[in-house]
Amino acid sequence: MIMSLLSAAAAMVIPTITGIPTFFQRAVVPPGPVEAVILGPLFDRPFACIDHPEGDVGALGDAFGADCMVLGGPGGRTGGYFRLFRGDGKRNADWYGWHAHVLAPFDGRIAHVQDNPVTNRPGSMSKAMASNIVFRRDDGLVVVYAHVTAIRVKAGDRVTAGQIVALDGNNGMARAPHIHVGAFRDRTPYQIRWDQRAEGRLFKDD
Repeated sequence: MIMSLLSAAAAMVIPTITGIPTFFQRAVVPPGPVEAVILGPLFDRPFACIDHPEGDVGALGDAFGADCMVLGGPGGRTGGYFRLFRGDGKRNADWYGWHAHVLAPFDGRIAHVQDNPVTNRPGSMSKAMASNIVFRRDDGLVVVYAHVTAIRVKAGDRVTAGQIVALDGNNGMARAPHIHVGAFRDRTPYQIRWDQRAEGRLFKDD
């Protein structure tokens, strides 16, 4: 599994964000069914996510999070099959998600932005904090995107669902181009679902 940015706190400088629990605090999962939140599509093209199951990672931003990668490969609707990369995948540019548009998950405000300008080679990763964007919705829901690059927003900006906020990158604790997504309110993490109606509008030509 691709490791997320939020799993090696001891080696990182942890940002403090006003009004939001500190990253790496232990998530508090209440008993009973885990609540889910529906987010706008992460990319403007088909993608797949690897979930962090309960117990895999326990920090806010990681717990019940997902690592998401753009899919490519099929030749239209009747031929071919999905792939993550072309060739052997040893170059970032081989990956279908490399520098894909990354979209805001909802209408809200940018609470924090951090940029890591160092790009990893596929198959290797650093222990540095990944580039990340922290979104806050008016009802207090927080969403973290990690491993982004070419960030187009800054703290305090208002964004709308589907707005391009960055490009897909490969930095921090990542071995390949992808975006880690985590969602929480206070110290309670949420499972992530994607707005399939919005995906239908975006992916209609794929």
